[in-house]
Amino acid sequence: MSLATGIGSMPGDDDRDYAEAVRVALGELPDLPFVPEVPGRGVAAGMIGRALAVVDGLGIDLQPAGWRLTDASGVDHRRARSLLAQDLDQVEEQAQGRTGIFKTQVAGPWTLAATVEKPRGDKVLSDHGARRELTQALAEGLRTHVADLRRRLPGVERLVVQVDEPMLPAVMNAAVPTASGFGRHRTVHPPEASAALETVLGAISEAGAEPWVHSCAPGVPWGMLAGAGARGLLVDHDLLGPADLDALAQALDDGLVVGLGVVPSTDPVAIPTDAVLTERVLRWLDMLGLDAGEVGNRLVIAPACGLAGATRDWSRTALTLARSTAANLT
Repeated sequence: MSLATGIGSMPGDDDRDYAEAVRVALGELPDLPFVPEVPGRGVAAGMIGRALAVVDGLGIDLQPAGWRLTDASGVDHRRARSLLAQDLDQVEEQAQGRTGIFKTQVAGPWTLAATVEKPRGDKVLSDHGARRELTQALAEGLRTHVADLRRRLPGVERLVVQVDEPMLPAVMNAAVPTASGFGRHRTVHPPEASAALETVLGAISEAGAEPWVHSCAPGVPWGMLAGAGARGLLVDHDLLGPADLDALAQALDDGLVVGLGVVPSTDPVAIPTDAVLTERVLRWLDMLGLDAGEVGNRLVIAPACGLAGATRDWSRTALTLARSTAANLT
């Protein structure tokens, strides 16, 4: 049976919107709900701030240029941690008695390295030692985070941690600008890129959760992610090329989960029906030489990317469409 889920982010700009996002995620996606993110509440609630709230053992502060490693955590970092704890309280309250599968999300090591700055400026990506330290701190923090979620959701048998890596293709193709804006950081080659991901994905597995990787960027090395330990790959259907199809077919053959993002993540001009989306999925499976009966619950239906840029009405409709499309495949 195919399942449906959301990528993570939802619209809104205050704590009441967060409570509503949890209600929507639990109500519209009963088989694979997720811990929502509502980045409209401020930088502490965004993808990077959320991940830095999980990171263990590093001082971090918010500077005019963005998040930066420091000797001691600043007020914004403490705010991010407090906000995450409050949000998980809300999830715990509303998800009482839940069983089955549950998903949470965190930014991955390369997206953090390409975004967070070193103490004296420029990205962590520019320093081998700094990016290794950040990767290890993320891995350690995720062990604690998974244990906390296990405590809060005791009935959940299968906990998924989705690692978001939208910056990975840029990191591996020397497309991340330096602080001056006139240059680009050097390419990170596949062995090193894979090693950092193995550290983080391995920590998730060791903590008793299932690591998936999501990226809604073109040129993602899906085969490398599978080799690094990802047990699920979440993709944007519209960005896939021939090489991606081969890698995803192999992933499904190897027993991995593939999350196919076919539902628009922002309000479309013409709202698709679940029948139209189902036909799109079936055509994609046909290109892979597979059918829905073969892949079963290894195929997950989702929006193309996060829903933070959608209206509240569309965010709910998008999740409903994902669920009904998955049901049609079943």
